[in-house]
Amino acid sequence: MSRPSAPRGDQWTFLTNHARVLIALAQDPEARGRDVADRIGITERAVQLIVADLEASGYLTRTRVGRRNHYTIDPTVALRHPAEADHPVGDLLATFLHREDTPADSAGTSAS
Repeated sequence: MSRPSAPRGDQWTFLTNHARVLIALAQDPEARGRDVADRIGITERAVQLIVADLEASGYLTRTRVGRRNHYTIDPTVALRHPAEADHPVGDLLATFLHREDTPADSAGTSAS
């Protein structure tokens, strides 16, 4: 007897790993790749590839400071999908970076 597979709805999320890496670097511009990887649940190599994609597309710049990297995000670069291209990435980041500043009940949801 075979085990039932997980429902299809359990296999997707709203944010891509690219968005998660960008948010993590916006929260901690000096985070190490391994720390970002651990935080979002992907490999360090995947983080490196995503950072390279984001850098090549102009979303962030990497500056070497001693033995570490410092990441600067350009919040004015448009989101990539044509349906969202009229929104800068800064709009997306603001949603996640200022979440702790907003009362949990202001949108009718809880923070749990």
